[in-house]
Amino acid sequence: MTSTATKSSYPDPSRKTLCRSPFLSIKFFVFCHGLLQLSQLLVSGYLKSSISTIERRYGLSSQTSGLLASFNEVGNTLLIVFISYFGSRVHRPRFIGAGAILVSLAGFLMSLPHFITGPYEYDQSVASTFSNTTDLCQPRLPGSWANLSDATCTPRATRENHEVLLVMFIAQALLGIGGVPIQPFGISYIDDFASERNSPLYLGILFSVTVIGPGVAFMLGSAMLRFYVDIDKVSGDEVQLAQEDPRWVGAWWLGFLVAASLVALAAVPYFFFPREMPKEVVSGKKSGSKKREDMLIQLRSRSEHTQNLSLIEFIKRFPLVLLRNLRHPVYLLVVLAQVNISAMVAGLATFMGKFLERQFSLTASLANMIIGAVNIPGAMVGIVVGGAILKRFQMSLRQCSAMCVLGMFLCLLVAFPLLFLGCPTQKVAGVTYRDSSEFGHHELECNLHCNCPEKAYNPICGSNSIEYISPCSAGCRVVTIHENNNSVLNYTNCSCISQKGLPGFAKPGTCGTGCSHLFLPFVVLSCLAGILASTSHTPSFMLILRSIQPEDKSFAVGIQFMLLRVLAWMPGPVLYGSAIDTTCILWEKRCDRKAACRYYDNTRFRQRYLGLQFFFEVGAFLCFMAVYVILRRQEREANEGAETRGNPEKEKLAGSSIKTPESKV
Repeated sequence: MTSTATKSSYPDPSRKTLCRSPFLSIKFFVFCHGLLQLSQLLVSGYLKSSISTIERRYGLSSQTSGLLASFNEVGNTLLIVFISYFGSRVHRPRFIGAGAILVSLAGFLMSLPHFITGPYEYDQSVASTFSNTTDLCQPRLPGSWANLSDATCTPRATRENHEVLLVMFIAQALLGIGGVPIQPFGISYIDDFASERNSPLYLGILFSVTVIGPGVAFMLGSAMLRFYVDIDKVSGDEVQLAQEDPRWVGAWWLGFLVAASLVALAAVPYFFFPREMPKEVVSGKKSGSKKREDMLIQLRSRSEHTQNLSLIEFIKRFPLVLLRNLRHPVYLLVVLAQVNISAMVAGLATFMGKFLERQFSLTASLANMIIGAVNIPGAMVGIVVGGAILKRFQMSLRQCSAMCVLGMFLCLLVAFPLLFLGCPTQKVAGVTYRDSSEFGHHELECNLHCNCPEKAYNPICGSNSIEYISPCSAGCRVVTIHENNNSVLNYTNCSCISQKGLPGFAKPGTCGTGCSHLFLPFVVLSCLAGILASTSHTPSFMLILRSIQPEDKSFAVGIQFMLLRVLAWMPGPVLYGSAIDTTCILWEKRCDRKAACRYYDNTRFRQRYLGLQFFFEVGAFLCFMAVYVILRRQEREANEGAETRGNPEKEKLAGSSIKTPESKV
């Protein structure tokens, strides 16, 4: 009965009608899996591209947004350990399809806050959408602004904010759970049924997709954030903000709908793939029925061997394998080096867009384009170059470690100048420019009669190159509005902006950091540092695969990815977000709570953000250096042992000293 069931589970490749079905082709599976992985990475990567926009829209601190960005790793980490156990026991394509449906649902859930909350109110002191007159200096009775400032601070608004966070965190958890079976099951399925010749090619295609995916996600973010957030709720004439305005919020939710729809479409074919398919036959080397039969017997015996291991035995065996591998110095040090590199990448991927926006006064769209078109392709080039060098010179383990050391050392040399390559904080009246003797006392008196609302935020740039939080804080009494689109042209008769004793004028928008000439050198150096760090990717993986026992290989790789998630991808974004929050000098207030940061100390932001990255790069370099020292010592001992065995007299004299360490091993 067992043999009959097994026999029927493998389609007969000799029947042409069955072979014509694309669902019995491993090439079609590779195509579908590449499309699914790309779509999945669009969902997970898109959040990182729109993180600063979501912060601004819902008043989140960087620590909260960092926790949100890393929360998908929680569900992923809890379940990834059991993948190696259930891998051969389940219908892998259907599990991949089910996981993809969860990922798609997570993507749709991420966009839900946009539909359950009201329209974005970018200036709470503006009484009318078509008028900025309430932002002007208008002498009133004290407290008359209070209703305008606190109009939205209602119990419903507070509840909405909690609902938004809850929905997003649930979506991130679902995203992590849904992504668990996709890559491991896909890779093992391809490895089982692809030919030995084509399997590396197929896996290489999938690996390249995982590198390209985040880049495509940032490009999608760049495209979507050009549209105004409430494009479905208000007409274009009602939008008075330009993309350059610091209050601008792009259509962050639109990208999630696009990515989630693609995942849902990519999930459909997986429900039609068989549990097992015939082994791929390379053209020109057709195997006979005997060879195919041997393959099936081998596949069955491997499956039965895994299934004989009960879940309890698997759980008991896992800590033993974990401890055995962690006691291996090379394995442990290489994994720690990868943890450092992954922590660096976690900060780069999550907050690099925000860093570029604040440091060089870029729009969110342009910052995403730079990351998607320059930084991520640069990392891909580094990985490819590292793999090509490895293949060309057929490197030993010691040479692999030397290559990792060299790559990280050069990365440190290139990355160090980035700590000093940035912009100073712009002069903001009452925030960063209150200590000036010429301005400080005058600022206290020039707008006292205006009774400006504390929560007003409509930045303007004075003719004196000083930024003001609102026209009222600059004492401006007159506004000039464009006749065609009702946009503000300038503000005049500003009592706080004096030029030759007369009231000055101001233009809408921020003054900016004023160091655009440093942007290109920064991008070039950061891209080069990424390329050099990425060259260590393939050699470090080879160090892990070659330094452990063959029977522990699948477990060791699983442990490696689990440690990367627990030690780097989960805490990394939260750590970076917390560091960024410490550099904030003016917080937005919503219902008496801290919301998003309006102004950062740019110098501290740069030093702490890039300083953390440099710290992790140094950590990776030291770990790889320790690996090189260990492997060099082992190689020297092996050579000495070989020389001793080649000389009978030396062997007789040193026999006892050689025998002892061998017996310990």
